[in-house]
Amino acid sequence: MPVHLVYFEHRNDTRWGVIRQGRIAPIPGHYDTTGDLIRQVRMEDLARLDHDEIPLGEVRLLSPVTRNQQFVCQGANYRQHMIESGMDPDAKHFNMIFTKANSCIVAADSDLIKPAHVRFLDYEIELGLVLRRDISGAMEITDANLHEFVAGVVIVNDYSARDIQIPQMQFYKGKSFRTFGPVGPYLCLLDASEMSYLKKLQLRLTVNGQVRQNDSTANLVFGPAETLSELSGVQDLAAGDLIATGTPAGCALSIPSPAKQRIAALLPEAVKWKAFMKAQEGRSDYYLKRGDVVEASIRSADGVIDLGAQRNLVVEQA
Repeated sequence: MPVHLVYFEHRNDTRWGVIRQGRIAPIPGHYDTTGDLIRQVRMEDLARLDHDEIPLGEVRLLSPVTRNQQFVCQGANYRQHMIESGMDPDAKHFNMIFTKANSCIVAADSDLIKPAHVRFLDYEIELGLVLRRDISGAMEITDANLHEFVAGVVIVNDYSARDIQIPQMQFYKGKSFRTFGPVGPYLCLLDASEMSYLKKLQLRLTVNGQVRQNDSTANLVFGPAETLSELSGVQDLAAGDLIATGTPAGCALSIPSPAKQRIAALLPEAVKWKAFMKAQEGRSDYYLKRGDVVEASIRSADGVIDLGAQRNLVVEQA
C-alpha cells in the first residue's frame, strides 16, 4: 500500500510523519531535506509506524518538498490543454521544460500573494513527481524501471502571472513570485507495483467552488518515464527534487488561434501585446482576484492514493 507522508511543525519542533485517518505517526530521527528522508528511510519501515500518534488538527503542515530541492516543470503536457492552446498533441515532438524558483515553494494551505502590479493571475493544478535517487548522466528510463527513479507524488499548483510570463517571454519570472508554488499537503510514496497509478490519477481544481480543471493523468502527452529520460541527458537531478508534469485544460489564459498567431507575428510588438492584453481582459472573470479561494485535489478512483487538498486564499501584496 502507498505510504502518505507529511512534514509538520508541532510544539516548536519540525518533524516528518506518516498520516493515516487524520492522525500522524512521527518518523524517528530528523531529516533536514526531502532528499535526506528519501535516501535514509525505508518504505517498509514507514508502513509499520503506529506509535505516538498526533491528531492532524494539532500540527501545522509544511511543504513535503523542502526549498533546497530543484523545481522543474513541464508545459503544455495534457492533450486538451494543448488543443485549447492551438497546438496539435499528435504533432508535438519536444517536451517544454522550464523551472520555478524554489523560494516560491510554500505549504498547501498558504495564502497566495498576488503582486500589486500583476493583472492576470492564473492557476495550474499539476501532479508532482518526487525523485528517489540522484541522476548524474543520461539514463534510459521506462515504465518497467520507473520505480527506481520516482519515490512518490504530490499536488503542485503552478500559479502564473500571465501578463509577465507571456509578453515578457519569462516563464521563470512569471511563475516564480513568492507563494506561487504550493506543494502537498501529502507526499505519497509508491512501490514498484503502484507505479501504474501515475497514469490514472484524477486532478480537480475549483475557484470559489466552481470547477475549472478536471482531468486524468491518462491524458499526459509525455509521461514520467519519457520526461525523466530526456532530463537525464541534460542536467543533474537529486533525490527529493520535484518535477511538475503539466496542467490540464481550463486555465484562465486565452491563447489566440494558430491563424491569429501568424497574423500577430507580423504586427509591431506594441500592437501585438496590446491585442493580447485586450483578449485577457475579456477573461477577467476567470483570472484570480483578492478574496478568491482555490482548492485542488488529486486522487485515484479507488481511493488508494489521496494526496489531500490544497486551499489557497488570494490576498493582495501589501
